[in-house]
Amino acid sequence: MIVTDLIDVSKKQCKVMIDDEFAFVLYKGELHLYGISIGKEMTDACYHKIVDEVLCRRCKLRAMNLLKERNYSEKNLHEKLMNGNYPPECVDAAMEYVKSFGYVDDARYAQDFLFYHGKKLNRQQIILKLRQRGIPDDIIRDAYQSFCESGEKTPDEELIHRQLEKKHFPGLESCTLEEKNKFLRSLIQKGFSMDAVLCAMQSFAAGIGSN
Repeated sequence: MIVTDLIDVSKKQCKVMIDDEFAFVLYKGELHLYGISIGKEMTDACYHKIVDEVLCRRCKLRAMNLLKERNYSEKNLHEKLMNGNYPPECVDAAMEYVKSFGYVDDARYAQDFLFYHGKKLNRQQIILKLRQRGIPDDIIRDAYQSFCESGEKTPDEELIHRQLEKKHFPGLESCTLEEKNKFLRSLIQKGFSMDAVLCAMQSFAAGIGSN
């Protein structure tokens, strides 16, 4: 492996190009520490020492510092670390490290997102925003169901409750299957999803309907 170029990133850091391909970013003081200069060969032992002992540790610390500031989904944190010019193997090691302590958990992220934004966004907006953050659909579905069952109302649920009150919905236990399906079809035809309607029916039946 030959160091073919050193490209300044800042006054303190530069990109190290090996065999004309980007390898990693180091502080300029580290170039001298590891004897790195243009045209000089880098041994496998030196390369792995830098990656394993320096950059993987640095990437883990970066991940921890990011998570101190706010929660990240797994996808968003991975992208943030990759944008920091860490080698992919260091990013993978950092992700496994923070996940092993439960610092990154997409299920908890979805639940927290709904806690803070569930009352302001409708179901489709919630799904879209969580998908953009890389949250799998099954986790979104479970989090949304839990949010509905918690007694917190989404904008969709508020509107559905009003419709149920208007139509004098007696509650799940007090109506026949035919009546339940009639209410269900009526609300779905108004553009509400089946999941949203069922959640609203359950909360309404539990006495959480709007006044």
